[in-house]
Amino acid sequence: MDTGLTAQRKVEVTRNTAETQIRVAINLDGTGAAQLATGIGFFDHMLDQIARHGLIDLLIECKGDLHIDGHHTVEDVGITFGQAMAKAVGDKKGLRRYGHAYVPLDEALSRVVIDFSGRPGLHMRVNFKSGMIGALDTQLVYEFFQGFSNHAGLTLHIDNLHGDNAHHQCETIFKAFARALRMALEIDPRAAGVIPSTKGSL
Repeated sequence: MDTGLTAQRKVEVTRNTAETQIRVAINLDGTGAAQLATGIGFFDHMLDQIARHGLIDLLIECKGDLHIDGHHTVEDVGITFGQAMAKAVGDKKGLRRYGHAYVPLDEALSRVVIDFSGRPGLHMRVNFKSGMIGALDTQLVYEFFQGFSNHAGLTLHIDNLHGDNAHHQCETIFKAFARALRMALEIDPRAAGVIPSTKGSL
């Protein structure tokens, strides 16, 4: 995957701390190509859903302190992904701004609603039926989206409406997030060059 900085909505960000070393490259107008290496297999699988269903080319490389646990890795990937997203959308001219999606998987159903409002906020209601999915602690799903929403500067509502299987619950959340993100990131041809707010800025 080409990760050059040649297009307006193609961005690369690195973030290095004593706990994690992360590189994120995104192309908001991609085809869903993904290169993922976080050291947590199920987390990589969920990030792949974002790329595939959001039609975002996504490269994420993370070397984290997994000998402790997955917390810093998952949270810091969310932060870095959010930083890249904020940089890629820029002043948000022409952006649809809002996105929403319902996604089912067998017995599970989730709804995600997004607003590129410039006001960070996460409202998440998920009762996971298991504490672990593979090597991913389900508590860290919240930390990922918290880091992302804070640094992307958006309002994010996530609700798992039904679900008995934690894998299904989590996958519907990430797929719905991807679909809502795809909608919100679309350029509206009827509002070309216009910031989607009566305030004139977001």
